[in-house]
Amino acid sequence: MAGYLTTHVLDTARGCPAEGLKIELFRIDGDRRSLLKTLVTNDDGRTDEQILPTDRFETGVYELVFHAGEYLDALGTPPETPRFLDVIPLRFGMSEASHYHVPLLLSPFGYSTYRGS
Repeated sequence: MAGYLTTHVLDTARGCPAEGLKIELFRIDGDRRSLLKTLVTNDDGRTDEQILPTDRFETGVYELVFHAGEYLDALGTPPETPRFLDVIPLRFGMSEASHYHVPLLLSPFGYSTYRGS
């Protein structure tokens, strides 16, 4: 199986997919952090394309950055100064060519993630 990376973001406070949430993918190489792609979630809380498709997949360390503050601001969620959750970085390793699914369950005051399938 060839490797690839996907996500699914659910807004647990509203009970629906998190549409319009900006996500950035970085490759981590020692102290170097390189931006590979920027995407936005669709109406199902997923991206329209694989975050890291098969033809660009390499094992290594990556970071997904979820821009939760911008998403919550766009919904009109009452802002705090500073907002409790603004940017959520998830750093993880991919050690073999397989499907890596990294979901995010999001609310204004907490989040959860895991390696999905």
